[in-house]
Amino acid sequence: MARREETEQETEAPPPAQQPPATLGVGMVGYAFMGAAHSQGWRTAGHVFDLPMRPALAAICGRDRAAVETAAARHGWAAAETDWRALIARDDVQLVDICTPGNSHAEIAIAALEAGKHVLCEKPLANSVAEAEAMADAAERAAARGQVAIVGFNYRKVPAITYARTLIADGRLGRLRHVRATYLQDWLVDPESPLTWRLEREHAGSGALGDLGAHIVDLAQYLAGELVVGVSAVTETFVRERPVLTGASAGLSGAADGTARGAVTVDDAALFTGRLASGALASFEATRMAAGRKNALRLEINGELGSIAFDLERLNELSFHDHTEPATSAGFRRILVTEPEHPYLEAWWPPGHALGYEHTFVHQARDVVRTIAGGTAPVPSFADGLQVQRVLAAVEESAAKNSVHTPVPF
Repeated sequence: MARREETEQETEAPPPAQQPPATLGVGMVGYAFMGAAHSQGWRTAGHVFDLPMRPALAAICGRDRAAVETAAARHGWAAAETDWRALIARDDVQLVDICTPGNSHAEIAIAALEAGKHVLCEKPLANSVAEAEAMADAAERAAARGQVAIVGFNYRKVPAITYARTLIADGRLGRLRHVRATYLQDWLVDPESPLTWRLEREHAGSGALGDLGAHIVDLAQYLAGELVVGVSAVTETFVRERPVLTGASAGLSGAADGTARGAVTVDDAALFTGRLASGALASFEATRMAAGRKNALRLEINGELGSIAFDLERLNELSFHDHTEPATSAGFRRILVTEPEHPYLEAWWPPGHALGYEHTFVHQARDVVRTIAGGTAPVPSFADGLQVQRVLAAVEESAAKNSVHTPVPF
């Protein structure tokens, strides 16, 4: 009898094998600074988070064959293309990730959506409101076919920022009164820093306003849960000519021969005030000419019941003041946002083990995959990117009209 039981156990069918997750083939256009950051996100997300689809780095695209092949090898892409149209046409690409200068966003994104692909596009969404409107319209048509279009406001993916949004949405600050946002960098302080594409309106659309201001406008609206409805602005270009770049840019800079010079056609700094839909006041400052400030993004939001403050250079921390506590013990307290209950932290390290800038792109990739697999509404959407573009356009209009208050359409 024992021998028979043993034989029956040996012949029992094994449990069914767990099916591997479906693959999401990613094709990326652009391979420089943002291309490297996005590559890190796609390469890492599936190894950290339990995802319903596995991102596969199918192909990367750039105009310089040697450079894009080097980038493909360095960042783990299976193939390299030199024509973005060929990348969109690939059967192994289901999502197109756009990391190019703003002047090409609209053409690539609309073509990808019309070809049935999902799209992730870097910020700002476009170089003009008209382009952003066309992209948002294409995204709306694509959504009816089950496609997703997301704009890459990666700072929303900082756990402390996401947690701050939860606190505000839960009413911990009460009615909002002030939003204060600054984004300060110093990589253009040197007047001999070369004329990269970020300093040319035809490529970048605007300067510090679109490069940095887009982030803080988006964060202000995201955290407050309401829109900026009007602005009054000044902008300035402090260095109006710079050495012409020789060869390709590297990150934010590049090499110049020191003789030929070209015109800077964008702003170096933008300063503007605004009003939110609820009546709360807002102030914004974006500059790439603040000596000593490397990537200083700071936010403070004040409400009737309390305040929240955040500093990107201490991105694992959130400062929170509960004004309902007794004055004798009340004050700002430091929240270390590294607990597994905090946003995105369930898959990372033990409490107190800090994350960094690159993790925002991992979180972005995670959210894109889950949105596609779950069939949920994309956040931040192309419509969100369009609204930010309208604020940027109102800022430029106000600055051109001696800071006159300019409504933001929505």
